[in-house]
Amino acid sequence: MPSCTHFDALCANRPKQVDGALPKVAILLCTYQGQCYLAEQLDSFVTQSHTNWDVWVSDDGSRDNTLSILEDYQHKWGIDRLSLHFGPNKGFQANFLFLTCNVNIDADYYAYSDQDDVWEVDKLARAVKWLESVPQHIPALYCTRTRLVDRNNNHIGFSPLFSKPLSFSNALVQNVGGGNTMVFNNAARALLCKAGANLPVVTHDWWAYLVVTGCGGKVFYDSKPTLRYRQHDDNLVGMNATWMALFERFCMLMQGKFSHWNDGNIAALRKLHENLTPESCEILEHFVKARQMSFVTRLMYLKRSGIYRQTLIGNLGLIAAAIFRKI
Repeated sequence: MPSCTHFDALCANRPKQVDGALPKVAILLCTYQGQCYLAEQLDSFVTQSHTNWDVWVSDDGSRDNTLSILEDYQHKWGIDRLSLHFGPNKGFQANFLFLTCNVNIDADYYAYSDQDDVWEVDKLARAVKWLESVPQHIPALYCTRTRLVDRNNNHIGFSPLFSKPLSFSNALVQNVGGGNTMVFNNAARALLCKAGANLPVVTHDWWAYLVVTGCGGKVFYDSKPTLRYRQHDDNLVGMNATWMALFERFCMLMQGKFSHWNDGNIAALRKLHENLTPESCEILEHFVKARQMSFVTRLMYLKRSGIYRQTLIGNLGLIAAAIFRKI
């Protein structure tokens, strides 16, 4: 993984190109009741220094003015720049996977987008620069740290800065990248499409991290925030770094939700068994066996799997989950 300083230098030295020569980025935007902040997000696409992009929107049954806003922008930009579709009405995870697997979308790279953030001007440029450094046949996923803002777009902090290696052993028990920061290549998308849109996974972004790391791909976590992640009462998924959020997640763990999420992820990974690396297959089997064993054997297999989370608190929670058989 290149250092942030080295990566910044690469971005600064990026050659100037006309739009036609720039790689095409398909922005995969999922919407639902998004009228309050959607226009600001769409406007931030226009400010991107990487200008070769189009937007594919999947709306999941909005009853507010979301569709009117999208139609206004489609009229202003043209239907070649913004394509509007209707999702499966099964929640944000199903909506994102539905859009990911849309066979009509063809680009060099694909960027997930929420409806209520604001992208910094270099978000796509930084992602594309790193992705271009990876051979096209290797699955590649770019994600970043985020700047947290309130409902009025005022800075309130940053998302956690992760420093441990990004790997399948980490992905099995934690997602490090928010979907709103993720950009990936065609090799990664091919795997996501192969697995399909109807999967029992809890989130599309955690699934992307699992697939790319498990199938021998590369993941880059950019420590420079490239978007303003809006925190508000209507967030479907917000930051979980506060003490209250951590307590709520511990309660969810004790209720068995973490174990249920792992059930879904493991079932989905079985669909890509032939694409998983031998090392990933071994890690996964140790993890699966550990979840079925008695206490001492469970801990032994968990140690063999090498699973870990990015923070001390996270790893303590992982130990608690193992002890109480909630993993």
